[in-house]
Amino acid sequence: MSDFGHDPWWIILIKVVLVFVICVLLTLFNIWWERRVVARMQHRIGPNVHGPFGLLQSLADGVKLAFKEDITPAKADRVVFVLAPILACVPAFVTFSVIPFGPTVTMFGHRTPLQLTDMPVAVLFVMAIASIGIYGIVLGGWASGSTYSLLGGLRSSAQMISYEVSMGLALVAVFLYAGSLSTSQIVAAQDSWWFGALLLPSFVMYCISMVGETNRAPFDLPEAEGELVGGFHTEYSSLKFALFFLAEYINMATVSALATTLFLGGWHAPFWIDKAWAGANEGYWPLIWFFGKVLFFVWIFIWLRGTLPRLRYDQFMALGWKRLLPCSLAWIVVVAVLRMAAIQGAPIIGQGDPRWWMFGIGLVLTAVVVGFLLSKGERPAEVTEPVGGFPTPPLPDGGLVRGPARPLVFGPPGGVPALPGSATEEAS
Repeated sequence: MSDFGHDPWWIILIKVVLVFVICVLLTLFNIWWERRVVARMQHRIGPNVHGPFGLLQSLADGVKLAFKEDITPAKADRVVFVLAPILACVPAFVTFSVIPFGPTVTMFGHRTPLQLTDMPVAVLFVMAIASIGIYGIVLGGWASGSTYSLLGGLRSSAQMISYEVSMGLALVAVFLYAGSLSTSQIVAAQDSWWFGALLLPSFVMYCISMVGETNRAPFDLPEAEGELVGGFHTEYSSLKFALFFLAEYINMATVSALATTLFLGGWHAPFWIDKAWAGANEGYWPLIWFFGKVLFFVWIFIWLRGTLPRLRYDQFMALGWKRLLPCSLAWIVVVAVLRMAAIQGAPIIGQGDPRWWMFGIGLVLTAVVVGFLLSKGERPAEVTEPVGGFPTPPLPDGGLVRGPARPLVFGPPGGVPALPGSATEEAS
């Protein structure tokens, strides 16, 4: 923390511009990479014309989107309709301000950390700023004046609030073990053991929650095309739609960077390369390790989208409230007890390395969480079809409302005229 607050204003300005450029370039690259990876999964080619390997395809699509006609619905609340995409996009950029990209380096003759800023409650700052983005999505759906957009906004608010609870509880174990909420200090606490292995249940529950938090497949229920046309952004076009699109991909990079920082050692070299190479964690080399881990998580997002179908909404909400939430609470109690026992030197846990106890119990709880994911959810109430009538749901008293059987008639309301000499004409 002592390394921050001493930079001249022009160094701070350079860092701000670099964070903005990194977020935009990551978005353009992730869109291209997603299209290429999904195309490979589906035995297609994907974008390969504009630029080398099609890398400029995302830029071309962005320019085309900017020049499209900007339409505002007649029944929309114009002020809120314009403000909603901004509320969704700006917090996505702000959350990157506390992400550590690397150690302290020399930049234009000044010693400065590769991080815009840090604070004692940096992770809580990220959670608070990210929750502001929910307002942009909810207000965008409400201000559009469309029923489908409103339903998409309501779905998104319920989904993001629900999985923010699970995500926050998954991070509590990290705070307990690291003894800090500062992102730079959490990275420093993972110099020997990454929290992704030491706190495996928290890592698994965070990965599930971050997919639900970003509205990505298979949890992209607010944008369910078959039910809601396009979700909360149905009525948006041109640059306002581009801001929603940009916010989604930056949020995907943000949660990936946060997972890298809290669970995969941040900018530390992977696979303990630093043991064989003394300069692996010095200078600008850690930028390679950091962005490599971030792109690994982005690839997981893409892999899930190209593999899994969309969940049913009640199954999705039950996963968050009935399974992830109880497991998170149980794991927090386990981590708190083990940490206190290790600090006070308990007879059993205090012997040897207490981190092996944490790792072993974490494996057991992770198996329970995975078992919950693989188990079948509750089936909806079956609809009984009465003989000779239409299927109707059961009434509270267990009875059925029987409808009269209606024959299938094809043609005009008066029926189809009988052909001369047919059995129908003879019967008439």
